Amino acid sequence: MPKTILVVDDDPDIIDMLKLYLDAEGYQTLEAFDGKAALAHLRSKHVDLALFDIMMPFIDGFQLLRMMRQDYKIPVILISAKNQELDKITGLKLGADDYVSKPFSPLEVMARIQAQLRRSYEFNESSEAAPASETCIGDLQLDHRECTLYIKGTPISLSAIEYKLLKLFMGEPGRVFTRKQIFEYAWDEHYLADDNAVMVQISRLRDKIEACPRKPVYIKTIRGLGYRFAKKEELQP
Repeated sequence: MPKTILVVDDDPDIIDMLKLYLDAEGYQTLEAFDGKAALAHLRSKHVDLALFDIMMPFIDGFQLLRMMRQDYKIPVILISAKNQELDKITGLKLGADDYVSKPFSPLEVMARIQAQLRRSYEFNESSEAAPASETCIGDLQLDHRECTLYIKGTPISLSAIEYKLLKLFMGEPGRVFTRKQIFEYAWDEHYLADDNAVMVQISRLRDKIEACPRKPVYIKTIRGLGYRFAKKEELQP
């Protein structure tokens, strides 16, 4: 199930911008323009992470954080133009998990959201079931025990990077991954903006899995954002 992010800010432009990026990452977004509306969402809907400004009408961000921490343990990221050290310390002491100053990079905010969700829901939860031994989408069958790809039953040789890329993509079909996310997952190194390694590996992978690499069916390029893998329903004849 996609994670639900509550975004609270009295500036509609900021909410619209963040929603655009959150939608591209496959998240569900709840919007609120003040603290009262934010509390109403929290009390009536499931929320996985809250992202909100400090300077808001009715209930400001610090007040909202105090009230939230009485009943909710979800990750909270504060975003504010109040970038003085005291404001950051106050927010963190009240229970915020992270703090981003305006103006901010939307991609940085997305990375911080992912890090907080990973820490909250992956690192701290015990596994309820054994991981799937394989992932199947269309004619592709990715065997995680053998780290091998099968296309209509025929084994396809993969490099370690190619296997990791397919594991990432096929694990969340439909989700858009940025080049930075792809690189840091597959290579486990810091991404350099001018690094074309991702593009090269995607091209090689398409040569192996696509019937026509120039018109890919599985790995789609999302212009200006990154790449996504086709959902099962998109591959139905």
